[in-house]
Amino acid sequence: MQQERQSAGVTGAFIIVTCLFFAWGFITALNDPLVAAVKGIFTLSRFEAQFIAFAFFIAYGIISFPAAVLLQRFRPMPSIVAALVTMIVGCLIILIAANVAIFPLVLVGLFVLASGITILQVAANPLVAALGDPARSHFRLTLSQTFNSLGTFIAPILGAHLFLKGVEVKEGVVVTDAVRANALGGIDTAYFWLCGLIAALTLFMWLLRRTVTAALPEERDANRQGLGAVIADAFSSRWAIFGGIAIFLYVGAEVAIGTQMTAFLNDNAIWGLSDAPFRVPLLGATMGSDGVHGVSVEEAGKAVGFYWGGAMVGRAIGSALLARVSAPKLLAAFTAIATLMCLYVVFVGGVGAGFVALSIGLFNSIMFPVIFTITLERSSASVEATSGLLCTAIVGGALIPLVVGKMSELTSYHFALIVPAACYAVLCAFALASYRARIHLSEEPAAATIH
Repeated sequence: MQQERQSAGVTGAFIIVTCLFFAWGFITALNDPLVAAVKGIFTLSRFEAQFIAFAFFIAYGIISFPAAVLLQRFRPMPSIVAALVTMIVGCLIILIAANVAIFPLVLVGLFVLASGITILQVAANPLVAALGDPARSHFRLTLSQTFNSLGTFIAPILGAHLFLKGVEVKEGVVVTDAVRANALGGIDTAYFWLCGLIAALTLFMWLLRRTVTAALPEERDANRQGLGAVIADAFSSRWAIFGGIAIFLYVGAEVAIGTQMTAFLNDNAIWGLSDAPFRVPLLGATMGSDGVHGVSVEEAGKAVGFYWGGAMVGRAIGSALLARVSAPKLLAAFTAIATLMCLYVVFVGGVGAGFVALSIGLFNSIMFPVIFTITLERSSASVEATSGLLCTAIVGGALIPLVVGKMSELTSYHFALIVPAACYAVLCAFALASYRARIHLSEEPAAATIH
C-alpha cells in the first residue's frame, strides 16, 4: 500500500511538472508571430526584427549559471515559484510597452520573462530526474516534451490571429495607424491573459508544493559550490563543452527557422502568390483563407503552428523509436534529414519549399532532449554544472537568428536557411561521435527541458 501511494505521488508530481513544460513552450513559440508583428508595427528591417529572439534567448546566457547556484541552495519548488513570479513581472512590462508603443521596452519585458523561464528550466532538471527510472530517461523526457510541443503548436496560431490581422511585412509596404493599433491591442490582450494564467499556475504550484517535494528523494550531498566553481566544473568536461556547442547550434537553428517562418511563407518566392496551401485539408482550414489570392501574413503566421506541431508529432514517434533505436543513431538520422531539407529549401525554393520548411519541425522533435541526455551521460562534470552549461548554450537562440536575419537581407528568405543547414550538419557529426564515446554518468541524468 505504501509503495502504491508513493507511485501515485510520483505520477502526480510528474503531471504537475508537465504543466510547466506546456507553459514555457507556449510562451516561447509566441515569439514567432511577435517578430512579424513588430516588424510591421515599428517598420523594422529583417535583422532588427530578430532582436525579439535576441532579447528572449540572451537571458539563457546570462541567467542559467546563477540559476544553477540558486538551485543548489534551495529546493526545486521555491525556485520554480520564484521563476513564475519573475515571468509575471515580464508580462506586465510587455503590457506597458504595448500601451505606450515603445519597442525597446518590449525587449526589456521579453528579457525578464525569459529570465523566469530560464530559472524554471534549470530548476525542473533535478525535479524531473527523480520522477522515473533513469534507464528510460531518453524515452520519458522525449515523451514529456510532447506537452511542451502542444503549447508551441497553439501559440503561433493564436498569436497570428491576435497580432497579424492586416499587418504587412514586405519591404516598402506601409502599415496604417488603424492596423498598428489593432496589432498592439492584440499583443496587449495576449500578454494580459498570459499574465493571469501564469499567476494561476503560480498559485497552483504553491498549493501543491508538498506533493512534488514529497516525491523527491532526500538530499544526498550538502556540497555547495559558488558560481565560479560551477562554471569551472562544467568547463572541465570535454563532453559538457561539446554538448553546449550542440545545444547552441540546435536551438539557434530551430529558433531562426521559426522566427523567420511567417515572413518566409508570405514571401512571393514561396507562398505569397500561391493558393496551394489552402488545398491541404488541415493546414488550409487552420490558415483560414481570406478570399484574396496568395498567402497573407496572418495566414502564414497560423501555418507556423504546423512547424511546431511537427515537433509534437515527432516527439511522440521519437518516444517509440527511442525504445528500439539507440539515441545517438536516431539523432544522427534526424539531423541528417534536417540538413537535406534545409538544402532543398535553399537550392530549389518555390511553393514546395514552404511545405518542406514546415516539415523540418518533425525532425527537430527529439534533438534537444536527446542532445541533453547524451551529454549528461558522457560528461565528467556534475549534473548541476553540466545542466547549467547546457541551459546557458540555449543563447544560440539569441545569436543565430541575427545571423539568419542578416543573411536574408543580403540574399533571400529561402537562401538564408543555409545557416541552419550548416548547424544541423555539425549536429550530425556530434551524434556520430557520441555513439563511440564512453558513458561517464555516475548519477541520474537531469531532465532535458525545452528552450
